[in-house]
Amino acid sequence: MTISDNTSKQYTDNATTIVIAGGIVLALSFGVRAVFGGIVEPLSDDLFDGRIEIFSLSIAIQNLVWGLAQPGFGMLADKYGDRLALWLGFIFYVVGMVICTLGTTPFAQYMSAGVLVGMGISGTAFGTVLAVVGRSAPEEKRTKYLGITSAIGSSGQFLLPLLVSWLTQWLDWRLTLIVVTGVLLPMMLCIPFLSAKPGSEIEGSNISINQTIQNAFGHTSYVLLTAVFFVCGFHLAFITAHFPNFVQKFCVSTSSAEELRALGLFALSLAGLANIFGTLLASKLGSIYPKPYLLAAIYSLRAIAILIFISLPITPVSVLIFAVFMGGIWLSTVPLTSSLILVMFGPRAMGTLFGFVFLSHQLGSFTGVWLGGVFFDRYGSYEQIWWLSIALSVFAAVTHLLVHEKQAPTIKLVLNNK
Repeated sequence: MTISDNTSKQYTDNATTIVIAGGIVLALSFGVRAVFGGIVEPLSDDLFDGRIEIFSLSIAIQNLVWGLAQPGFGMLADKYGDRLALWLGFIFYVVGMVICTLGTTPFAQYMSAGVLVGMGISGTAFGTVLAVVGRSAPEEKRTKYLGITSAIGSSGQFLLPLLVSWLTQWLDWRLTLIVVTGVLLPMMLCIPFLSAKPGSEIEGSNISINQTIQNAFGHTSYVLLTAVFFVCGFHLAFITAHFPNFVQKFCVSTSSAEELRALGLFALSLAGLANIFGTLLASKLGSIYPKPYLLAAIYSLRAIAILIFISLPITPVSVLIFAVFMGGIWLSTVPLTSSLILVMFGPRAMGTLFGFVFLSHQLGSFTGVWLGGVFFDRYGSYEQIWWLSIALSVFAAVTHLLVHEKQAPTIKLVLNNK
């Protein structure tokens, strides 16, 4: 074996380790945030006389803060290293969960489940972890590795709602959150493995972060990609936060309210399981077919799935079928979107640029969660939000057809001038 072969093998082994460690961190980060939908009602009944709008706003704030903080965590990782951003995120996450468990006022929940947990997710989720993977993976395997990392991360959304569904049958919401907070602790073992070259050490790093951001927002395809990621966030956050309550209130069944809520949580876990395979398939197809066309197809399928689901009677069978189908196209947008950013701008400022795209995603998440709570409290229905979800899907599908999968010409020009 030659020196070159040894170097290549070491490079691949390092990337594999980062993919596994990063996937576990994502699984824990996303898994824990997915459980809030399972405690909306018991927490609201205990603290806020059954009004779910208050805690829904906390989850909405969580999604908004996650997005607002993402560019900052991305810049931190790009400039000073990934581990610093990850450790800060972990600390915010744990502190936020502890205060959420102890808090008894709307302000306490806004600050804990909202602000602090939002900061925690921002430092331990896609924007930070995928930036490490993107810088570590060989160029020809980036889409594949990003897909595998995202798929491993989806396992948390499968396992944690199942755990919470079981825990809430035996424990109150506070004890349930204490157990769930403990689930975050294995992150401490994974973070030391998550380190790649900072952006400042990558070829082309003589371009400043500010110049990179300026070039990105002057590139039409990046702007469109950023704008339509709002839709993905709207769908995912609305369904994650409100689906258990939707199933409990509107599913036609002889089951008790508790059993129907458990069905909603189980459906979310099925969506997480299906997403593992859907994300892997999307990343595989992304190496063969144009990624913008695949994204357009995903949003078209979402519109069709939602339309069929709300047009038919809501039954346990339809709930599970919808969960599996939506799960298959749940986070499959992420490896395709992140790969497009790498195609356009390379890995130099991946954390920063994906951070701005993900900010749009989280603005959508805030809107979806908040509007879901507002419309349910005022009208006793989620129907308007489902129809809005369909309209947004159509918008996203059409817009992705205008995105071009090629290196941004403004970056080329800067590099040539250098």
